[in-house]
Amino acid sequence: MQPSHNHKPTEHEQQAHNQRAHNRQVGLATSGKKRLFQWRQRQPAEGKVGIRTLHLPKWWPYGLVGLGVAGAIALAFRPAPIAVDLATVQRGPLQVTIAAEGKTRVQDRFVVAAPVDGRLQRITVEVGDQVEAGEIIAQLDPLPLNSQVAAAQARLQALQAQMAGVETQRPKSQELVQAEARLRSAEAAQQAATAQVAQAETQWEQAKRDRDRATQLERQGALSRRDLETAQTLEATKSRELEAARQQLNQAIQSVTAAREDIPLLQQQQRDPDYLITAYRADMAAVEAELENLADAANRTTIKAPAAGTILRLPEASARFVQSGESLVEIGAADDLELVIDVLSTDAVKIKPGNEITLYQWGGSEDLQATVSAVEPAAFTKISALGVEEQRVNVIAQFSDLGVPPNLSLGDGYRVEADIIIWQTEDSLQVPVSALFRCDVDWCVFTTEGNRARQQSVEIGRKNAFNTVINTGLMPGENVILYPNEKIEAGSKIKPR
Repeated sequence: MQPSHNHKPTEHEQQAHNQRAHNRQVGLATSGKKRLFQWRQRQPAEGKVGIRTLHLPKWWPYGLVGLGVAGAIALAFRPAPIAVDLATVQRGPLQVTIAAEGKTRVQDRFVVAAPVDGRLQRITVEVGDQVEAGEIIAQLDPLPLNSQVAAAQARLQALQAQMAGVETQRPKSQELVQAEARLRSAEAAQQAATAQVAQAETQWEQAKRDRDRATQLERQGALSRRDLETAQTLEATKSRELEAARQQLNQAIQSVTAAREDIPLLQQQQRDPDYLITAYRADMAAVEAELENLADAANRTTIKAPAAGTILRLPEASARFVQSGESLVEIGAADDLELVIDVLSTDAVKIKPGNEITLYQWGGSEDLQATVSAVEPAAFTKISALGVEEQRVNVIAQFSDLGVPPNLSLGDGYRVEADIIIWQTEDSLQVPVSALFRCDVDWCVFTTEGNRARQQSVEIGRKNAFNTVINTGLMPGENVILYPNEKIEAGSKIKPR
């Protein structure tokens, strides 16, 4: 039953009215006439208190579900903290090293080679044997050299005999007289031959004219054919006599020339025969030098160890023919080792004698210590595993007394891995290299400020593969983010892993 307009509201009706006004103000009503809550006032029975009933809309469960979904979506899209790895800025020692591979080698190595060509007898020593200085380690057959020595000695004796007979080879005075007489005789014979040629030419000219005249008369019939033939025969005979005379003249001229050449030679030999002695002395000196070399070579067919040590290498022990200079045995002190470490030439300029070296991966359980003794001045070309040509330099190092254990079992040519220390400090502020990143032209790190990241510029110093020295920008105890990626920015929420 609805109250009339002039009805005065009861206390309960006034409270319901105030409640509805309040709900409209806070937005709980959906429209001007629809309300979330409707209150109905029952008329109390006489003698009973009135009951107030709450009526809810039918769609209220769906509204609650929608509110839950909206809250879940908002929660899902809310930025979540980024999980990061943290490291603490701290002080401590730091070493800057150059990692390289090397090998051991005997410091004093002796390569014993064949001194001469010859047949090598079988070598009886074996790799690993200990030998003393002067001990026989190989033997060449000396018989061929002995034969060469005997032949050289025979040549030397022949030269000595020839030099002793130089005086008997000196020309005598009568030989020169005879040569001069032969020259005079040859000159006389040349003159006679010249006269004979002149006479033969005259007779031949006359016989030729007689033949021409007889030919003409025979044609005229005044001379018989026989007389013509006689004239022709006479002309031919005189021609041959002229040719013979000219040949005799040529022989006489050659005889004179030979006789004239003999006289100066005999005169020179008579004046100075000592050139033969000089020549023989030179030949004898050459043979004596050859004998000395052969004797030395014969003595060197017995090959001895140049120093005490261990047989390091024996290319071949079998008997065979070897050439001079061919390697036979390598000897060295196996316990006197040094290190040869090849590095890039760009790294070699940073290495100085006295730098300390740590050796590892050599086969033992403990690291060894060594010291750089020299950096070779010349580089060499080496092909890397990737097929790239590299300029490398050998670094020579000596084992430290404290770094070599008593039971060291390293040998010649053993592989080692080395860290050459080019700089070190006992106390420096440092962070892991993985915390650094480039920001413009500087280096930066992300530090933590509560649960957020803060970008910090730093000035770095020396660094190795793991840590770097921080000159300015950080303090000990601060935390830095490792491996920062593009998701992390200044102010990003973070949480430690």
